[in-house]
Amino acid sequence: MGFLKEAVDFLNHYVWSFPESLPWLVVVLLGSGLFVTVRLGLIQLRKVGHALAVVAGKYDDPKDEGDISHFQALSTALSATVGIGNIAGVATAIHYGGPGAMFWMWVTAVFGMALKYSECTLAVRYRDFDQAGMVAGGPMYYIERGLGPRAKPLALLFAGCGALASFGTGNMNQANTVSVSAVTDFGASPLLVGLVTAGLVGAVILGGIRRIASVSSRVAPSMALLYVLGALVILALQADEIPAAFATIVQEAFDPRASVSGSVVGIFSVTLLWGVKRGLFSNEAGQGSAPIAHAAARTDEPVREGVVAMLEPLIDTLIICTMTGLVIITTGVWDEKHETTLPIGLVQPIPAELLPESAQNENLRIRQAETAVDSALREGRPVFPSRVDADAGRQDHVLFVSSDGLVANPILLAGGKPYSGPVRFEDGAVASPENLEIRGKMLLNSSALTAEGFRRGLLTLGDFGNYIVTFCVFMFALSTMISWSYYGDRCVNYLFGARMVLPYRMLFTFFSFLGCVLALETVWAYGDLMLGIMVVPNLLGVVLLSPELVRMTRQYFKNLEKERSR
Repeated sequence: MGFLKEAVDFLNHYVWSFPESLPWLVVVLLGSGLFVTVRLGLIQLRKVGHALAVVAGKYDDPKDEGDISHFQALSTALSATVGIGNIAGVATAIHYGGPGAMFWMWVTAVFGMALKYSECTLAVRYRDFDQAGMVAGGPMYYIERGLGPRAKPLALLFAGCGALASFGTGNMNQANTVSVSAVTDFGASPLLVGLVTAGLVGAVILGGIRRIASVSSRVAPSMALLYVLGALVILALQADEIPAAFATIVQEAFDPRASVSGSVVGIFSVTLLWGVKRGLFSNEAGQGSAPIAHAAARTDEPVREGVVAMLEPLIDTLIICTMTGLVIITTGVWDEKHETTLPIGLVQPIPAELLPESAQNENLRIRQAETAVDSALREGRPVFPSRVDADAGRQDHVLFVSSDGLVANPILLAGGKPYSGPVRFEDGAVASPENLEIRGKMLLNSSALTAEGFRRGLLTLGDFGNYIVTFCVFMFALSTMISWSYYGDRCVNYLFGARMVLPYRMLFTFFSFLGCVLALETVWAYGDLMLGIMVVPNLLGVVLLSPELVRMTRQYFKNLEKERSR
């Protein structure tokens, strides 16, 4: 796994963080969003009312071609977007980028509404039907059919990236968050969580898009409602803190402060990057995944489905993600260390002598120490003592890191009791005893941070808020995984034909299990990499097809005005 992590981190650097002052992918995403926003005359602000009317069924016609209704298409796409990105993604953005990252998530969402409209309008316009009469659509189809045969390599690139991304962004990332929540709240075994998760995913996805849409249209709205209600109760209790939270978000979007506890480095480009990365992960605008679901909508008007898709970033990021962010900020949990117990394998050891004294904050100091460790390991130099006596003051030689923060007052546990004995290190990790746990004050990240925000926010009503998050994490992750399996199998169908769809679904189920047992950093890094790569061919197709997009948009609303005037 060491080689895999190194390769993923290396590629991620050039996809997401190069150049460091303003990464090229951030420019591509925001630039494309601004471009289509201007070309379409701020359609995301002007046509929200029409989008709501379409979703309500005002324009539904069962005779139209397609597999599912407008509402089911929206639910399927939302079930893949409203989920872990709203719970764990927001927490991760704030953890690494500070409260200011929320502002850049908002910017990504506003431009994302225009991108979602563009992608999904084109998806319906250029969709195809297979021999069984099932819809096949998405960026690979509008790239090839809209731009012509010469663009076939670009379409193949997107489909390949989409198939690979389905294993990370829409699968392992989700499963990993479920596992972290179950381990943190219930002490569950990651192995058991993986088996249960994979079993449930497999039971649904073998039924195809109609079963996926049926499950999604029930699960996604009910879970979103439960989560939003919990957040609203907390914000009502924290109402006095909300204005200050918004002021902090805006101020730190442009002038982030380094966190004393180590979760934020205080660099503008880092805050911008995490806001855009997690904004994209949350609403998937520009990524090209949602058009695959919307292409299956039962309609003969591409623009009509486009305006429905436009609602996704509004619901997902501007409403639900904002609620999550406000809960985390107003309750103050994002920048605090909390008493936590974790398996030793989820905590990173660093030799004390390699941790520099002078640095802006813990986060930077730990990064420097990690660089020294990696360098030593590559050169074959010893980094850790082979053994450490855990009980005779020898822990001073090794410090433990969780979520980019030092563990304060660490205590090693075996069977729930303090451990006094030797600890052996190997390749930058604790090799034995394998069943050790570590207890101490740690920074929280991912869904654990959001769960703590809910727990503290609802504490006056009872100590149960974190369980709301745990339950929603599981249901959101499940709905996201089953929706993403459809995205992936349409990409596989495009690349290899229908015969490979069943093997793909079986492999997808296995990756659901794998995501539960791999380290969080590796899983999320892989998801970010695939997410970034597939953006490029999709946005290139959208920009090149923008003249056709503008023509369709003008014609549709012109015809709509004529019908209303009759």
